[in-house]
Order: sequence, then structure tokens, then C-alpha cells
Amino acid sequence: MFYVGWAIIQTKAAAACDRRCTGLASFYGSESGSRTASGQRFNRHAMTAAHRCLPFGTRLRVTYGSRQVVVTINDRGPFIRGRVLDLSEGAARAIGITRLVGVARVGCEVL
Repeated sequence: MFYVGWAIIQTKAAAACDRRCTGLASFYGSESGSRTASGQRFNRHAMTAAHRCLPFGTRLRVTYGSRQVVVTINDRGPFIRGRVLDLSEGAARAIGITRLVGVARVGCEVL
């Protein structure tokens, strides 16, 4: 945050909406059936994800170790500091992070 004349300008983190990023991803699935921020019904088995600022409909390749999955952004989040992505349970299962404590370091690339 910095001041320009009388206005306060809020800046976002430099890597928040880059085309590539790495960081912690979590997954969610208990909200199945409720509406996402894009208006779609959440399907925990679909290959979808929540991101803070990428446009809805953006396709993102998510890599964990040697496994990859392509997800579509249809929700906003995660709302926990330090996380870059919330995956649907289906997407998390496809790359193998559901066996962990629910959080894993992943790589992300906009397609």
C-alpha cells in the first residue's frame, strides 16, 4: 500500500495472477451442490478450482510431483494466507494430494 496525493493505492502481491506460479494448494468438497462465485453449482468430482483473481473459465495446469491435472477456474479463494489455489476434491484426488494432510506445494500454469 502506498499514498498518491490524498488517495491510498492498494497493490496486490506480484505473483498473485501471474501466468505461472508455485505455492500451497488445498482442496474442498463438502460444499457440493452450492453455487460457486461464477454461479455454477459446485461439483466436488469435477476438475475445477478456486483462485483469487484469475478470470472464471481460465484453464490451469496444476502439477504435483510427476502428476498433472487441468482444471477450470470457477470460484474465488482460497481465503487462507499462503495458499494459491483451492482444488475440487476430484482434481486433488487426480494428482494425489487427498492422501496428504490436505495441503501440498503445487505448480500452476495458465493454458
